[in-house]
Amino acid sequence: MVNQEEMLIQTVTEIYAKISVLPCLKPSMEVNELFTELVLACIPPSSIDVNKLSDEVQGMRSKLIELCGEAEGLLESHYSAILGAFENPIEHLSIFPYYQNYIKLSLLEYTMLARHAATLPSRVAFIGSGPLPMTSIVLAMRHLPATRFVNYDMDSDANELGKRLIAGDGDLSARMITRTANVLSVTDELREFDVVFLAALVGMDREEKARVLEHIQNYMAPGALLMLRSVHGARSFLYPVIDACRDLHGFELLSVYHPMDEVINTVIVARKVTAAVPVNLVDQSAPSGTVAMLPCKCSEFQIFNPLGHGSMLEELALEGQQS
Repeated sequence: MVNQEEMLIQTVTEIYAKISVLPCLKPSMEVNELFTELVLACIPPSSIDVNKLSDEVQGMRSKLIELCGEAEGLLESHYSAILGAFENPIEHLSIFPYYQNYIKLSLLEYTMLARHAATLPSRVAFIGSGPLPMTSIVLAMRHLPATRFVNYDMDSDANELGKRLIAGDGDLSARMITRTANVLSVTDELREFDVVFLAALVGMDREEKARVLEHIQNYMAPGALLMLRSVHGARSFLYPVIDACRDLHGFELLSVYHPMDEVINTVIVARKVTAAVPVNLVDQSAPSGTVAMLPCKCSEFQIFNPLGHGSMLEELALEGQQS
C-alpha cells in the first residue's frame, strides 16, 4: 500500500518531469498551471523529512528548487515591468497575483519582529530583494513608516525594475535605496542595520546558505535581528530549508513560525550575539508544523496567532535546559 509520503513524492516527481522539459519558464498558461499544481501539492501539512529522502529524490528536489527560483524571478520581472509602466506603480500593486500573500507574510514578519525588538528599527536591510521588492515596500508602507530600507540584489537588471516601482512615490523613494551587490561582498555596511532580512532564495543549497549566514553573522551588529525565510514539510520541494537548530551559529534563536495556509514560507527570527549561544536548546518533541522555539530562561507557555486564522504559533519557553 502506498503511503501519503510516497504519493507526495510520486506527484512532485511527475510535475517536475513536466516542468523540466518546458522550453521557457516565463509566465504562460502552461507554466502557471504546472507551478500552481506543484504548490497545491506541497501546501498541505506533511511530516516528510527531506533529509531522509533517497539520493535520487534529493537530486530531483535540488533541481526543482532551482527551477522554482528561476520561474519566480521571471514572474516577478514580468509583473514588475507591467507595474513600472504606471505613473505611480505603488497604487497598482494588487495586479501582482500573490500580493495578498505578501500582505499576510509581511504582517507576520512585522508582528514577530515587533515582539523581539526593543524599539522599531530605524534601518533595515533586505538581501535578495529582486525585481519586485514587495516585502520592503509593504513593510515600509504598512508597518514601518519611519524606517529606512536598503535593498540588496546582485542582479542589476532586477534592481532597475525594482527602483522604478518606488520612483513615483515621494515617501518611499526618500526612505528606500537599492544597491547592486553580492551579499558576500557587503561587509562593514551590515553593522549599520538594526534588522537584516534574508530572502528565501539567497543560497540555493545548504553549503551556499551556510556561507551566506556565516558572512552575515561576521558583520552584523551585536544585538541586531536576523529575519529568515525557510520552509517546512512538503514545502521543502519549493524552497531551500534552513535548519534553525544547526545553521544559526553565533545567533540566539528567538522564534520559528510555520504557516499552514497559502503563505508558503516559514519565518525565523534570530539575534546576533557577541558570543555564540547554543541553538540546540529546543524541544524536539514539540508538534511539527506549528512550533516556534525560544531558547531562553522563562516559564510561560504562550499561544500566538498573528494572522487571525488557522495557522498557530506556539512558543515553548525552556527553563534552563542544557544541551
